[in-house]
This record gives sequence, structure tokens and C-alpha cells, in this order.
Amino acid sequence: MQQNPASQASETSTKVAAAAPTNPAWQASQYVKFEDERTRPVRDLVAAIPELSGREATRVVDIGCGPGNSTEVLAARYAQAQVHGLDSSQDMVDAARKRLPQFHFDVADVATWSDGPFDVILANAVLQWLPDHETLYPRLIECLSPGGSLAVQTPDNLDEPAHRLMREVAADPRWADTLKGTERTARHGAAFYYPMLRKLCSRVDIWRTTYYHPLAGGAPAVVEWFKGSALRPFLSKLDDASREAFLSRYTDEIVKAYPALADGTVLLPFPRLFVVATR
Repeated sequence: MQQNPASQASETSTKVAAAAPTNPAWQASQYVKFEDERTRPVRDLVAAIPELSGREATRVVDIGCGPGNSTEVLAARYAQAQVHGLDSSQDMVDAARKRLPQFHFDVADVATWSDGPFDVILANAVLQWLPDHETLYPRLIECLSPGGSLAVQTPDNLDEPAHRLMREVAADPRWADTLKGTERTARHGAAFYYPMLRKLCSRVDIWRTTYYHPLAGGAPAVVEWFKGSALRPFLSKLDDASREAFLSRYTDEIVKAYPALADGTVLLPFPRLFVVATR
């Protein structure tokens, strides 16, 4: 008897998940506090994925799916396809399963994951956490079917005040030794990705967009935003007292860097780099 695609996906994904390390520090509830703002870039990314030539997509995957908001966008675009999601955080995967019980989600390590072939691999705001893009991106391209696309969005904001201030506060002698090496300082631009991917792909589309997110609540809202992402590695290494002191110092600096408008709203500029590479 022929096995249905969903069952096949479940068996394959279970094998991947069995050896996958979990990442308990990612919390879905914190991440989704700004879900609308975080989801807008993935809508733009998925809309830019080209159609397959002569056929419909049958198998798509969201790597680093988070609580499922990006998977939801991917599934809406490819309603006819088998949809799969994976994330290193059990909390994120649990939230995604609750949100989208019709799809299959696994805990898996994106850094070592390999499966396929897929018609679309979506990686929204995840690959910036991983090293060795010289080998990571080509490995993901190998997981694509002919004509399939790798669609990537990564924050490109390490020069923004919010990140600069993280580095400065982390250098405080009170916790400098504990936090040494925590901040991401390496990043790549279009001049790095384009030639690397063009050798492997028939089409490479790269662009950069700066979003301006209006956050009600002033500077504390900026801090809440980054508590769900870039602040997470810092805070996870500190004890309760140090964490409170770190956040207090960071908030004071954010107040100066992001002045509120007359109505109390803060505009948070957020540059992002997009890559769509078609095999």
C-alpha cells in the first residue's frame, strides 16, 4: 500500500529529531509579543519566491520555524504542499504544533540538519545565529529539488544602537567575564552571498530593507522586543540579580538612544537582508 506524504514526512522528521539538541532559552511567549512586526518581513520574503517551472511545489520546510508564524505564511503560499517545520527550541515547537496542528514540527538542530529534496526551504531570522555560512548555505542548496528555492531573511542590524549598546553594557566589569564572546560580531553582505550562491544556483535575488516599527510604550518596548531575540543569549548567562541589573542599565541607555515621539511611541529602525536562491 502506498504511504501518504504526511506519514512519510513524519517518519523522516522523527529520525531527524531523535538526535536533535534542544534550546530551552527560546521562549515563544516572549517572541510573539511583537508577532505582527516580526511576521511582516517573512511575508515579503515568501512573496518573492519564484514559481517552479511547469509544476507546483509539493514539499516545503520552515527551518527555525519559531512559534509557527512564518510557517503559517509559507503554508498560505503553498496550500497544496506538504508543510514541515523545525526549530531547536522545544518551547517554540510546542507553540507551533498548537498553532498549526495540521502540520508536522520537530525539534532539530539547523546547523546539522539535512533532508530533502524540498521545493522551498524557508529560513526566516535564524541563520544569523549559525557560523560557517560558506558551508551552511551550499549544504542547504543541496537539499533543494531542481528549480527549488532557498529563501533567507537575516537581521542586518549589528550597527544599530540597540546592538551597540548591548555590547557596551556587556563590557561592564560586573559581568564582562561571564558575557565575553556572547554578542554576534560577524556578518556578511550581498557581496559575500551573491558570488557564492551564483555558482550553485540558476537565479540569486538579494536585497536589503529597513523596517520602521512603531512601538507603543517607549524605550521599554524596545527592550521587550530584543528580550525575545538578541538579548536572549546575554540574559541566559546571568543569574537573576545580574540579569535585573543588566536590563536596568540597558534600558537607561535605550531611553537615550531611542527618544519617544509626542504620543510615547518609539520608531525602531530594523534593517534586514533577504536572499532568494533558486537551484
